[in-house]
Amino acid sequence: MSKVIPVSILALGLFAVTFAVNLQAPLYDSYATESEVGATAVTVAFAAYVGGLMPTLLLLGGLSDRIGRRFPIALALILGTVATALLVQAPSWISLVIARFMLGIGTGLATTSGTAYMTEILGADRARNAAVIVTSATSLGFGGGALATGISLGLQGHTLLPVSYIALFVAAPVLALIALTLPRVDKPRPVSIVRLPVFPTGTWVFGAAMALAWSTTGMTIAVVPLELAENNLGGWTGLVIFLAIFVGFLCQPIARRMSNARALALGFILIPLGFLVLLAGVWLKVLAFVLLGTCITSAASYGFTYLASLAEVSLRAPDDRARATAGLFIYAYFGFSLPVIASGALADMLGLQSAMVVFAIAQVTVTGIIVLVWSQRSAPSGAAINAG
Repeated sequence: MSKVIPVSILALGLFAVTFAVNLQAPLYDSYATESEVGATAVTVAFAAYVGGLMPTLLLLGGLSDRIGRRFPIALALILGTVATALLVQAPSWISLVIARFMLGIGTGLATTSGTAYMTEILGADRARNAAVIVTSATSLGFGGGALATGISLGLQGHTLLPVSYIALFVAAPVLALIALTLPRVDKPRPVSIVRLPVFPTGTWVFGAAMALAWSTTGMTIAVVPLELAENNLGGWTGLVIFLAIFVGFLCQPIARRMSNARALALGFILIPLGFLVLLAGVWLKVLAFVLLGTCITSAASYGFTYLASLAEVSLRAPDDRARATAGLFIYAYFGFSLPVIASGALADMLGLQSAMVVFAIAQVTVTGIIVLVWSQRSAPSGAAINAG
């Protein structure tokens, strides 16, 4: 079988898994209204995704090393389908929490096994190319689900069964079956099913950058839509979430031409800059600034930082790619969840805009600290920020 076919099917599978993750995002406000809950509850539901994902990464990051890569990917596609079906059958905040938890498990299974599988299909000498394909497929999926639902709602009017959901119900089970027929190019090892993640030496700054970048994306996906809804701009939620991820995908070819360290350094600049522009848009009620800020943070989060980090850990752990990927995503989803929940609690106490201001201050401060420490640790080798 030509490599093009399994690579394409695997990429489609990873796209579908991540497509399901933010598929329901434009309807967060509707689910919250159904259950009469506030911003804190919405962010808790949003972060329930991490509640499913983190244990999967912590305990099952190496599962595919033992049972093979195909079954975890197929299972992730089925979990995404079931989670979305639950929201259709019983739309509420509780259902959203359960669905997000299931989606987290699916993402944890798919991203760890999928990254390793893609590298094995293409060959270890093309690990960076494999990382590009995985980040492209997942970036399009994370952003495409929200956009598809936003478009569906725009065409159908308010509904809890948008066409985007139906598309997932049709495509995901088919892709799950096809995934099981992919060639078994990996060599399963007689290891324990429960395997802890690994953190390759020298990659701490890439993990910290992922945490910082994805905390910004989490704010854009979970909190900013609530502010847009308050300003009667809720119809733009799908586009905002799509841009929060898709622009990063567009930047990946540029990041690919840079060293991992240079791409990471650029990400450190763009992360706080983008959120400050977005915050200005929310504060001044200027939609153009919101969209521009979203694009800048996307370039950092899903473009330069994501690609550089995934490529770096894959290169530094050639014998443990699945577990190293799990370690990287532990950093990422720590940032994706806890700051967002804290901001939701602050929003209920102080208001959405005040919570976003506090987040911005913390973000700039933490970025400065990480860059300072990175520079000091790299200086002795004479590499400074350009160190790999």
